[in-house]
Amino acid sequence: MRTIATVLGSLVVAMLLAASAFAAEVTRDEYKAAAEPICKASAKENERILANVRRELKAGKLKPAAAKFAKASKVQAGALKELEALPRPAADEARLGEWLSYLKVEAELFATAGRKLSSGDKAGAEHITSKIAQDANKANLQVLPFEFRYCRQEPSKYT
Repeated sequence: MRTIATVLGSLVVAMLLAASAFAAEVTRDEYKAAAEPICKASAKENERILANVRRELKAGKLKPAAAKFAKASKVQAGALKELEALPRPAADEARLGEWLSYLKVEAELFATAGRKLSSGDKAGAEHITSKIAQDANKANLQVLPFEFRYCRQEPSKYT
């Protein structure tokens, strides 16, 4: 009898622990609430950094534009690290993992565009910026259910 009581007691404790683990799971709304301030800061900073980059490119000022793309890449990479550290809803783990991988590619593409501009390859940089737009569209499709405002990628604002 004692053995059965011990086993039943252990099962009850295990079920309580499992229930509390599920209760502590992050919801989509909680994830969105945690992610949006990170994305907002990053988006605002990149808007500031890249504000006149189109004008500079049209005027042939490739070096200043290159520096801006490099700086934007660092801002994007920093936001990505913060987003990766957030707990994710279990049901959206794959979706958010894919989204974060697109954000990583986007940060790398910003850096690549900066390097292309720095070396005087304006056409190569334009090719890269078109890839940024494609990548942003793919990233946005991954997180449509979250209805993000600031975590929505909008490179057309500055590329």
